[in-house]
Amino acid sequence: MAEWDREIWRKNSIQALKIAFGSCMAIFIAELMQLDYAISAGTIALLSIVTTKWATVRLALARLLSFGFAVLVARTTVYYIESTWVAFGVFVFVVVIISYMLKWNQSISVNVVAGAHLVMADEFTGAAVLNEFQLVCIGICIAIVLNLLFPDQKKTIIRSMRETERMLQEIMQGMADYLHGCEMDRSVWEEIATLEDKLERAVARAYEYQDNTWASHPAYYIRYFEMRARQCSLLHNLHEEMRRIRDMPRQAEIISGYLLYLRQYVVEINTPDEQLEQLTQIFQQMKHQPLPKDRQEFENRAILYHILMDIEEFLMLKKRFVETLDEKQKRIYWKKSE
Repeated sequence: MAEWDREIWRKNSIQALKIAFGSCMAIFIAELMQLDYAISAGTIALLSIVTTKWATVRLALARLLSFGFAVLVARTTVYYIESTWVAFGVFVFVVVIISYMLKWNQSISVNVVAGAHLVMADEFTGAAVLNEFQLVCIGICIAIVLNLLFPDQKKTIIRSMRETERMLQEIMQGMADYLHGCEMDRSVWEEIATLEDKLERAVARAYEYQDNTWASHPAYYIRYFEMRARQCSLLHNLHEEMRRIRDMPRQAEIISGYLLYLRQYVVEINTPDEQLEQLTQIFQQMKHQPLPKDRQEFENRAILYHILMDIEEFLMLKKRFVETLDEKQKRIYWKKSE
């Protein structure tokens, strides 16, 4: 089983365990409180446990706000319609149509469960409304508490960051070897494709982490992986350009040496000003190289120049990422004082 498949299986297993445990606990608490329809507390907990903390909180607030509306609709239908099944049908129609209009879609199921009890009860009393409110509160509270126990993904994200940097460094090593004319016993193309796949999953994991933490700046990790994904895409283009060179010019060794120099700085905590300055010197050095002798050399040298421009954009992506960080983020993530 692939690493990503194992991670998905683990997450799904944890989610299933949370739902089962939460539903059981909600029913247990409702029975201790001697509430009617205690099993509904378990259903509400099941419907309220979603994959992220913030999503659960938002859903809980929506359900509490919409509960009052559902009670009002139930009371109105019971008062004006004697037939139970007709009253319930009208109740469901009104609740669903208004929920769609107010974007309370995820609250429909809970409100219908609570409303069904009220519409079909022998008497519509304050005690019955309180009973349903307590069931909703138990289910929601259990969901929130369980999602607070969501496994911390920060260590996994940081491992992904280090793995991303290592793979980028290895890809740059392979490109440097190719420009230097070394025999290649590896597929840089496959390494780039593998990294692109890993980065796609890393971005998704970073977004999930953002919804599962109360931290002030969780978007840092999203921006970081998105920056690395764009850098990887540039390396993809750069590799294609290298493959178009039919006869490697002498000047390719200059770029090869720069890539070997640059790879050690493909790390999280680095501002690429010095690397950009070195690249500017490479551009100047290339301008003072002897002119191409024929059309083929001219085309190859033009590709090399374009490769240098891609490398410059590679560095600028990191520079722009660093420029988006404020002092507080640098203190939190880079351990730098203000």
